[in-house]
Amino acid sequence: MKFISWNVNGIRACVKKGFLDYFKEMDADFFCIQETKCQAGQIELLLEGYHQYWNYAEKKGYSGTAIFTKHKPLAVKYGIGEEESESEGRIITLEYDSFYLVNVYVPNAQRDLARLPKRLLWEDQLLHYLKELDGLKPVIYCGDLNVAHETIDLKNPKTNIGNSGFTYEERGKMTKLLHSGFTDTFRHFNPDKVDAFTWWSYMNKVRERNIGWRIDYFIVSDRLVDYVRDTDIHAHILGSDHCPILLEIDL
Repeated sequence: MKFISWNVNGIRACVKKGFLDYFKEMDADFFCIQETKCQAGQIELLLEGYHQYWNYAEKKGYSGTAIFTKHKPLAVKYGIGEEESESEGRIITLEYDSFYLVNVYVPNAQRDLARLPKRLLWEDQLLHYLKELDGLKPVIYCGDLNVAHETIDLKNPKTNIGNSGFTYEERGKMTKLLHSGFTDTFRHFNPDKVDAFTWWSYMNKVRERNIGWRIDYFIVSDRLVDYVRDTDIHAHILGSDHCPILLEIDL
């Protein structure tokens, strides 16, 4: 099965920049997007053969997630009861016979780290939820996780230590997750690969010079790792400040 995850930074804008061409080219079983920035009825995507599941934010033009899939799930869950951000449409879970798919747009700690304490609490709630699911069936967890885990995961680690997305606290939460029965698929298969990024600032020439961060992930239950067939970053695909990522796995 083929999975794609992409923070589209506004699905309406991304559609105008070639989203549907890429969508058709990939012909994925599951296409997960984050930061949809739209409300119900603001866009109609005609995706033949796909079921569509949207979790809209209450605030207009903000956050939001969606999953497009060829496979009808047993159940769909929106959010996990997270008090601070459930209204922001950040989590969708699809349940299948043999696995759960969890698509997430993790809250940003903000430039001044004002949201960091709430972000860390949110991470604890999400980890508890993922571990509960993992106790029932294996989990595929994907999305914009808003953290570069290790120094290899961003271009300029020294000058970014302590900045949003690269604080010791946020990185520590990722480490805790990966020590709780989960694997970062890209880094597992590419332990030493440098300059592999999924997000670039819109500042002039930053993307052209590949001054980026890897903050988008496919993370799976450890017992699924042997079934992973491919994992990749499609940095050549434009349309957003993030690029799509790929996971192919036998399920």
